[in-house]
Amino acid sequence: MNQENPITKSGLIKVEKELEHLIKVERESLKVVIAEARELGDLKENAEYHAAKEKQSHVEGRIAHLQAVVASSRVVEVGKVKSDKIVFGATVTLYDTNKDESVKYQIVGEEESDSKLRKISYKSPLGKAMIGKEVGDTVLVKAPKGDLEFEVEDLEYIDNN
Repeated sequence: MNQENPITKSGLIKVEKELEHLIKVERESLKVVIAEARELGDLKENAEYHAAKEKQSHVEGRIAHLQAVVASSRVVEVGKVKSDKIVFGATVTLYDTNKDESVKYQIVGEEESDSKLRKISYKSPLGKAMIGKEVGDTVLVKAPKGDLEFEVEDLEYIDNN
């Protein structure tokens, strides 16, 4: 399973920075904490040791995950995309017919999605529904609370690196 996953350049940089921090800072500080906890003696009843080992397990799992993300990533240079249809990397302005307001989203890779920054994954329900649409098209999203309806108002490919 050697599937490539699209990611923006800024998304890849963010993943690489987190990976470097986990390897150089978190992993190293946990080694010290575990060594100090080990010196306290009996490991069966050593809460500091067990907490540090559990955190180490989480950190190592995240490192492995991020290394896999980097290995399978294919950087999409958003500024070079020329398309009248919505594809990966597009910044899309949608008119939300339910709320009577416009919202703007960028379609990005899974690892870089962040709802607070209005960056949504191309695999999310809204991301999937937008792919292939053009300005003026209606986007329908099936949601637990009922269908959401949007109209594509604008579409641009902005390189925000």
